[in-house]
Amino acid sequence: MSYLLPVMQALLLLGVIPAAVIDLRIRRVPNWLTLTAASLGIALNCFLFETAGLWMSVKGIGLAMLIYFPLYMLRGMGAGDVKLMAAIGAIAGPANWLGILFLTACFGAVAAIVLVVAKGLVRRTVDNMWLLLVSLVNRQAPYTAYPQLDVQTDKGARLPHAAVIACGCIGFLIAAAIWAPR
Repeated sequence: MSYLLPVMQALLLLGVIPAAVIDLRIRRVPNWLTLTAASLGIALNCFLFETAGLWMSVKGIGLAMLIYFPLYMLRGMGAGDVKLMAAIGAIAGPANWLGILFLTACFGAVAAIVLVVAKGLVRRTVDNMWLLLVSLVNRQAPYTAYPQLDVQTDKGARLPHAAVIACGCIGFLIAAAIWAPR
């Protein structure tokens, strides 16, 4: 984890908090928000760190796309979530993005378990996990045979991932404030 300047921390929060609120309300992350955050992240990194900042942003975007785009292609993630994580990569760079990803995954796991238990979907979720595994072993996109595995339909329980991403970012910033060297 490398230290993020306060202006970068503020930009990160200005990107993820509105995205979380909008995702909770209308279940979408708007393009204007992700594009603005990514553009400002690249511009700010270029201004502060010149060419090294540009490459840091590009690598952050690339890493985010490498990990999140396949999830979108398998319809396990919305496009807005992919673009939001790419914007975070543009702001935070690849090393910090990995820390944010780890915390996002932890918060997401907890949120998913709470959602599944609260909605009484434990058995269905276990069945869906089996169907997902069978599909992937057979080299088949899971959503083609099992529509409940497609986040673009209303057949499955969906989690507003931008809210989870915001929790991961906030958790990362708190951890960085406590443990990161300056």
